[in-house]
Amino acid sequence: MAKQNPIDEAKELQTMLVGYAKQETVEPLKTLARYLGAGLAGAVLTFLGVMFVGLGVLRLLQEETGDALDGLGFLSLVPYAGALAVMAILVLFLYLAMSKATKAVR
Repeated sequence: MAKQNPIDEAKELQTMLVGYAKQETVEPLKTLARYLGAGLAGAVLTFLGVMFVGLGVLRLLQEETGDALDGLGFLSLVPYAGALAVMAILVLFLYLAMSKATKAVR
């Protein structure tokens, strides 16, 4: 059996090492970046959704109470408290949904 040239062996070793390094580092990092990008986009859209719902509820409560709460001091804060309560309930539902989803994965 003929011996291989040491230079050819070194090139083959280099090719094998580069392929292994790509397989074990670059590809998992690409997958991680894809998951992080999707998670970040989801977080931003969820934040915007909760904020717009809160703002909508605030405007609804301000319109429906009209002048009934004007001039009564701290009672003018009732629409803001209502909007805050609705947003807190939304955040609670989101938390429960996320915790339920992570329990299902385990």
